[in-house]
Amino acid sequence: MNSMNFIVAVDEEWNIGKDGALLQPIPDDLKQFRARTINRVVVFGRKTLLTFPGKKPLAGRTNIILTRQKDFTAEGAIICNSFSELFDLLASYKDDDIFIIGGGEIYNRLIPYCKIGYVTRIHKKYPADTRIINLDIQDNWKIVNKDGPHHYKDDIYYSYLEYHNSRVLPLP
Repeated sequence: MNSMNFIVAVDEEWNIGKDGALLQPIPDDLKQFRARTINRVVVFGRKTLLTFPGKKPLAGRTNIILTRQKDFTAEGAIICNSFSELFDLLASYKDDDIFIIGGGEIYNRLIPYCKIGYVTRIHKKYPADTRIINLDIQDNWKIVNKDGPHHYKDDIYYSYLEYHNSRVLPLP
């Protein structure tokens, strides 16, 4: 069975962003993100690409961008125009190598197909306009590892949580 993983930073309400930006970039979290995804496949939406440095795909990874814009191109990235096209493409990669990295619509659509969720929980609530599925109220998602809380600065604390899904949907 093919499955994927996802990696995300959330606040206490499972919010992930506001106005196309992360709620609270934390340097150590960004390092951890890079370490987990380097030499792997990252799947994300076109709007997420626009938040990256230079609006360019991430170096050292296979970048797969999901967009409804048929004429969209990004140098060094693979473009998919539908979830079915994405699922067909992902079938050729190893499960452990596939990471969903945003944004909200893509997380919410693909999390049920994920085996592991690497969640950085920021112990604070932020104003936000984008949120993802709250795994804590899903009976099939359980925390198997917890590291933290760690202190970033001021009143900002965060923990690394690893969730496992006991009912992974098979890729269609």
